[in-house]
Amino acid sequence: MIDTDFKTTVTEWFKGLQDRICGALEETDGKGTFLEDAWHRPGGGGGRTRIIGQGNILEKGGVGFSAVYGKTPAKILAALGLDEADFYATGVSIVMHPHSPMVPIIHMNVRYFEMSNGVSWFGGGIDLTPHYVDEADARHFHGRLKAMCDAHHPTYYPQFKAWADDYFYIKHREETRGIGGIFFDRLMAGEGFTAEDRFRFVQGVGESFAPLYTYFMRKNSPLPYGEREKEWQMVRRGRYVEFNLVYDKGTKFGLDTDGRTESILMSLPPQAQWHYNYPTESGSREDHTLRLLRKGIAWT
Repeated sequence: MIDTDFKTTVTEWFKGLQDRICGALEETDGKGTFLEDAWHRPGGGGGRTRIIGQGNILEKGGVGFSAVYGKTPAKILAALGLDEADFYATGVSIVMHPHSPMVPIIHMNVRYFEMSNGVSWFGGGIDLTPHYVDEADARHFHGRLKAMCDAHHPTYYPQFKAWADDYFYIKHREETRGIGGIFFDRLMAGEGFTAEDRFRFVQGVGESFAPLYTYFMRKNSPLPYGEREKEWQMVRRGRYVEFNLVYDKGTKFGLDTDGRTESILMSLPPQAQWHYNYPTESGSREDHTLRLLRKGIAWT
């Protein structure tokens, strides 16, 4: 049986995480403020979508909380290999698109899923998508994630880093979406882990977001750039759109469960471009970035 108190504890913690992250981003940006759009799902539940735009650093960003429930669609049951039962899903999802091509895009999702037959698990991850890959920044990002993971279990970082490399891969481009991070799904109790152990790890992932991204906001937003860098940013945003609309499981889950379309697609950038056969010069920063968009790079 599902522990109702545990479900409530997880849900309320996710709400608080949304509040803390929004506060940290507003403080660091110094201009942009989040506007909240509360919504209700006809099939059960709802959420709070918070959008920030036209800040000093952030051009568009979303921090969404949701808690939805009801009859599990047959498509979801088939995709996950589950027996028929009602579902409850709650979590926080974030994507930030900065003005500057020198500041990376970031994504994080932490979530909890349970079914009325007693099956439950956690999932989520955090990954960084620089428009220009800076190797020192990549080492900083992965180093912090590894330290957080190691505090919970030594197998987490290598396992979840490899999972992210595979998940955030744009197959039709033969490149990764960015420099990866960690990704995990269906973390259940068992094999020496309690549900509380898994939750503490997910809390660690969630709390890592604000210090990681505000570091890049402060460090990289003063860096100079010109029209060439802005054009490259638009091209890389196009790749981001391709991944989210073609491969992202969260997008598919939201649409398949009749979630709120505006909230599901908040991850898309305000502008992007698609050039036919976009060229890069050998030895350029753009070419250097493409060479680093691959799986298996040891950043730590």
